[in-house]
Amino acid sequence: MNELLERLLRYVKIDTQSDSESKTIPSTEKQFVLADLLVEELKNMGITDAKVDDKCYVTATIPSNIDKKVPTIGFIAHVDTAPDFSGENVNPQIITNYNGKDIILNGQENIILSTDDFPDLKKYVGNTLITTDGTTLLGADDKAGVAEIMTMADILMKNPEIKHGTVKIGFNPDEEIGRGPDFFDLNHFAADFAYTLDGGPLGELEFENFNAAEAKITIHGRNVHPGTAKNQMINSQHIAMEFNSMLPSFDRPEHTEKYEGFYHLLSIKGEIEKTKMHYIIRDHDRIKFEKRKLVMLELAKFLNKKYGRDLVKIDLSDQYYNMREKIEPKMFVVNLAQKAMEEVGVEPNIKAIRGGTDGSRLSYMGLPTPNIFAGGHNFHGRFEFIPLESMQKAVEVILKIVELNAEA
Repeated sequence: MNELLERLLRYVKIDTQSDSESKTIPSTEKQFVLADLLVEELKNMGITDAKVDDKCYVTATIPSNIDKKVPTIGFIAHVDTAPDFSGENVNPQIITNYNGKDIILNGQENIILSTDDFPDLKKYVGNTLITTDGTTLLGADDKAGVAEIMTMADILMKNPEIKHGTVKIGFNPDEEIGRGPDFFDLNHFAADFAYTLDGGPLGELEFENFNAAEAKITIHGRNVHPGTAKNQMINSQHIAMEFNSMLPSFDRPEHTEKYEGFYHLLSIKGEIEKTKMHYIIRDHDRIKFEKRKLVMLELAKFLNKKYGRDLVKIDLSDQYYNMREKIEPKMFVVNLAQKAMEEVGVEPNIKAIRGGTDGSRLSYMGLPTPNIFAGGHNFHGRFEFIPLESMQKAVEVILKIVELNAEA
């Protein structure tokens, strides 16, 4: 477990934030720092074909050590961290034998990881917790997944008595900005099926996710001196607020759970002359998803008709779809993971992701890729934490998947 912890600590201290505004591939050059380190570590394990390509995709192969043909399994995680909270100068804290009480992340700034706010903490009494220092995110999403796959690889390379088929390893950039699979070369990867290890508490196993779209809205106004503005000024900011007020107020992330979809206003930036709004639209049900998109378009049409001119322009685009459609015909992939969890003493919690993973798009690209827990909580912010014991169980689960596959 010490090696697993050391890997996580080593990886999270490398700043790998992606950038949604960037047009480069990867979106930030600093993601190569971790990618290059992973290739070096994989080669030091004896995995000779480990490499990173010019777009920051790391691939490696652990050859089969059995004399029969079994499906090739891939394990995938992403190297980037979320762009919406600082991932620079991450200073992890380690709490051993956690006592179930509030954790002071930063005494100077009075930042506290509270059991009232985050009751899941009490599930981990006696565990070793890795937290932030209250000023950055931790980056366990998804460097925990990276560390777990790397630990699995190391164990397989050091213990040839563990029988396994061919195992493929993949680490990609830019998952957090929705571009992770963009240049994932599935022909080179050559797996029959795969799993992402991406966030999520102990036991999570997911093969369905949101359908996802984004709406970028530009509202044009007209500025006139306020002293003579009557019947002349058009304040784009007021129209933006009007647009938002016409969306169902309880169809927001803060009011929804389970299979309930939402509209989420990510940002609004404006002046009288122009306001820009950025929404994401989410729903597990494809029909409801399409209706949500139609609502956005109809609102823009209504406001343009109301004001008698084309003030509201909407750029609506799909991001990814619910992978359930692609996984259900190949449910043996989920069943294998479920059996592996049960055999190592983890209770499977099969649920829908209220989000998306690279596995969604990879599944639509032809590689069935459900998601397995990596163990973390409270992603993308200062209150992120992960129990080391959950990470260890994730390693045990994927090792067991490899073993069970070899017995097939």
